[in-house]
Amino acid sequence: MTPAPAIELRSFTDLDAVRGDLLDVYAEVRAPLLHLANYAVSSFGERLDRHGSEDGFQAILAYAAGHPVGYVYGNRIEEGDRYWQRTDPSPGHKYTSHPVVALKEIGVRPAWRGIGVAQSIHDAFLSSRDEPYVTLMVNPAAGNGKIHALYRAWGYEDIGHSQPSPASPRLTVMIRPTTQQPTHV
Repeated sequence: MTPAPAIELRSFTDLDAVRGDLLDVYAEVRAPLLHLANYAVSSFGERLDRHGSEDGFQAILAYAAGHPVGYVYGNRIEEGDRYWQRTDPSPGHKYTSHPVVALKEIGVRPAWRGIGVAQSIHDAFLSSRDEPYVTLMVNPAAGNGKIHALYRAWGYEDIGHSQPSPASPRLTVMIRPTTQQPTHV
């Protein structure tokens, strides 16, 4: 059996340096859903551009043999951010009274799933953050519930729901401390 090529993790705070790679990986990761308006590459590109211009933007990409195979990105959100305004029920002061990092997207090309790439890029992303909490939104139906369960295994807990846009599905909002050591699955 031939071992998989080594994964190199690279961190970016400038969207322009990595935008093409993010779009490329996204298109393969979300291929079965690209016909839906919310998941179209153009919709993702608009969200990515908005997120990339916000405070605390960071992306971590995994590369194998020089080719991008996975990514995670997010940015800092503050009290009053529309992220919190759309969360129902409103999250407690414990979470909103200080900056929190919002993990906006994570994806791994199908051929690279199941070998720890997602957890590696997730953990690398959190290791450089100084916010006390990380939050994310997940479609509870994604992967027949497996993605939601994976985030729970990584220490996230449900705190509410959100529908960021009319084209978006209803998402579960999850949160955990950034320094928590997730359970490896």
